[in-house]
Amino acid sequence: MAAGLLAQIRSLFEGDPGVRRVADDPVLSAELLLLFRMILADGVIEEAEMETFRRICRDGFGIADESFDGVIEYLNDFGYETNGVQAIELFKDLPVERRRLLAQHMAEIAKADANLAEKEVRLLRRTLDLLGVSPVDAVKPA
Repeated sequence: MAAGLLAQIRSLFEGDPGVRRVADDPVLSAELLLLFRMILADGVIEEAEMETFRRICRDGFGIADESFDGVIEYLNDFGYETNGVQAIELFKDLPVERRRLLAQHMAEIAKADANLAEKEVRLLRRTLDLLGVSPVDAVKPA
């Protein structure tokens, strides 16, 4: 009980730890922004896509569920200042394994709603080209 209260007080003064983690890591911010743009690519935000995004945030990046809304709000603000090409630029010099992971996460979100829209395919294809990642690597498990 006391630890939970201390965490809440700390969060009030320092901000949400999940949001801080995203804000302090430009590559993570860029990846989450690209993943969120994949959700928006077909013009419809599907619950299955959001749940996949939430799972990637939690399991892949250690962002707690209680930080999720704050992270989305941060990405919304950050997204106005950063376009997709700028976000991808942060990945160009990273190891190919890290670029493949981004591609795999994007493919997971695109397939999450069982309806692969043409806009999603185009966004994924363009991202793969810019990252120098094979489409085969985007569908392989990490």
